[in-house]
Amino acid sequence: MSEAISNRIRDLLIVGAGGSGREVAWLARDIYGSNIELTFAVEPEFSVTDAIDDIPVISLDDRISRKFSHYVIAVGDGAQRKRLSTLCNKLGMQPLTLVHPSVIRSSRVEIDDGSIVCAGSILTTNVKIGRHVHVNIACTLSHDVTVDDFSTLSPSVHISGNVRTGSGVFLGAGANVINGKAGLPLVIGCDAVVAAGACVTRNVQPDTLVAGVPAVLKRSRSRDAV
Repeated sequence: MSEAISNRIRDLLIVGAGGSGREVAWLARDIYGSNIELTFAVEPEFSVTDAIDDIPVISLDDRISRKFSHYVIAVGDGAQRKRLSTLCNKLGMQPLTLVHPSVIRSSRVEIDDGSIVCAGSILTTNVKIGRHVHVNIACTLSHDVTVDDFSTLSPSVHISGNVRTGSGVFLGAGANVINGKAGLPLVIGCDAVVAAGACVTRNVQPDTLVAGVPAVLKRSRSRDAV
């Protein structure tokens, strides 16, 4: 969805009501102003309160499709975002892209549907961000970087030029990725995890956990928390 269209949004369903959800609520209000009508949605088993920070909390079920046309997913886990986006799409809602007004980016940055780019981030040139990607506060993405669908960049992640991540990648807070080469990018494989504070200096295989400076393989993984 283009930002020209999204600027006409007057209400928004935020899927997830935890810390990420509250941060996304702040982000949405910085973009659209205080008059935007925000609503949190959680799955029925997590529905334990009627409001958080004065924002209503409702159950994520078939009834919401009659009221909301647009949604954004505020859940840190990429696999859960993938599952929830499929559910929301089936309910007939469209994903909204949110980019904080303080983000610095060139005209050669592409951001796909449902992605979130938080305050203080910098995206330089020929950067591509896929669907439902989370770029948290104060991240930098240099030239010729591609971040594939459902990936997560925690606060203060820095990615140098000519890097590609597969889908579902998680980069912990303060992680750094050095540059690849033109035509030979440094690749972080699908569903890989880079631990907080790590420095990636070479390709990372899919479904692995790397940590340290320089980052080294710690284990092959399922989807353990880091």
